[in-house]
Amino acid sequence: MNENESFVRVFDKELIALSNAPHRGGLTRARGFFFMKVDKDYSGDYKKDCLEFERNMGLKNFVGFMTAVDVGKVLSIKKVWRVEAYVTAGISNPAIAGDYPDKWKMGTINIALVIDKGLTVGAMVNAVMTATEAKTYTLLRLGYNATGTTSDGIGIFAREGEVEWSGTATKLGISIGKAVRSALEESIKKWEIIKNAES
Repeated sequence: MNENESFVRVFDKELIALSNAPHRGGLTRARGFFFMKVDKDYSGDYKKDCLEFERNMGLKNFVGFMTAVDVGKVLSIKKVWRVEAYVTAGISNPAIAGDYPDKWKMGTINIALVIDKGLTVGAMVNAVMTATEAKTYTLLRLGYNATGTTSDGIGIFAREGEVEWSGTATKLGISIGKAVRSALEESIKKWEIIKNAES
């Protein structure tokens, strides 16, 4: 496996995780997360393949995301205050929530947020909302008539704590928005360079 095929983020200590990731998604505890590259025409057993990836990498209790892009070429990482945003963008299948997509292709926007704060589960849900709003705004601003893709992934990782809100009226929410917007825009531009070179 070469450096462009995956990315692994190991935490200093176990964090609470809330995600829709294909590997250990939902509400759980995690020692880190990974972005795993799959083929563009992937139709395998994602549960089996993610578990195999985790074991082969010597990891345990990680949350795992999948993408068909070369992770090392499109990954963007931005830090704003206590928020670290890790984003990979592939927009071969843009979609608008509530509309059937015109065609189905592999393409995913993965967003993982590592937040250096103690959050309630409610605040983690709020962080998902804020990050999604930032994602949609970025896509529209860059000229994509889409709210996301058909297979987007998101994960929030934080300590368990008492912070209850992370919406756009809070410093934490503003930091989430800025980090996601900056990382996603950079990742999209990297992806566009790759697509233009292939065409």
